[in-house]
Amino acid sequence: MVFWVFGYGSLVWNPGFEYDEKVIGFIKDYRRVFDLACIDHRGTPENPARTCTLEHIEGAVCWGAAYCVRGSPEKERAAMEYLERRECEYDQKTLVDFFKEADPMQPALSGVIVFTSTPDKVSNKYYLGPAPLEEMAMQIATAVGPCGNNRDYLFLLEKAMFDIGHEDNMVIELANEVRKVLGTLGKGNSKEKKVVGFPLKPLTSQTHIPSIQLRLLPEAVAIDS
Repeated sequence: MVFWVFGYGSLVWNPGFEYDEKVIGFIKDYRRVFDLACIDHRGTPENPARTCTLEHIEGAVCWGAAYCVRGSPEKERAAMEYLERRECEYDQKTLVDFFKEADPMQPALSGVIVFTSTPDKVSNKYYLGPAPLEEMAMQIATAVGPCGNNRDYLFLLEKAMFDIGHEDNMVIELANEVRKVLGTLGKGNSKEKKVVGFPLKPLTSQTHIPSIQLRLLPEAVAIDS
């Protein structure tokens, strides 16, 4: 038994399950966005956090990490059950081709599972949709839940993408705006001694690679990706 799962959010730095192999690479025709509410980990129902999901965009590229689980059916089932429990906000799964930098035109892996959320506020109560940069930054800077604050989620993702050598312009821009908000809030709070995360940094360029057709699975499960 073997399966691969692609992580593009917290899974990049904190998979949380037993895996046999980790590979850095990218998927095509998706981009990372902060359009999903989190109400039980880094936010609350009253003040939801903003976390990552994927938006389908022809020609886009999303870098992250693919994890392999191989061995017994019990091991595979345990990993998938963990991933399904991790967060309930993600309600779709898709099989995609996964590419590595060395050969961006030929898939290194096929049938890799990636988890996303339905971009529809009517059918998906967790979908927040896009918002102005300043509004998202204020929400992320102030949201806090049982597992920590929303800003650390963003800053950890920023660092994780830096560590794998593929920074995300959108993540950098949003993180910089959150730092500005925290700096403004800190001026009125003597206990605020420093801002967590990387210092302000310039945006990086991103490469767009020809798109592929993604295949949908018939059922939906939930995951924190």
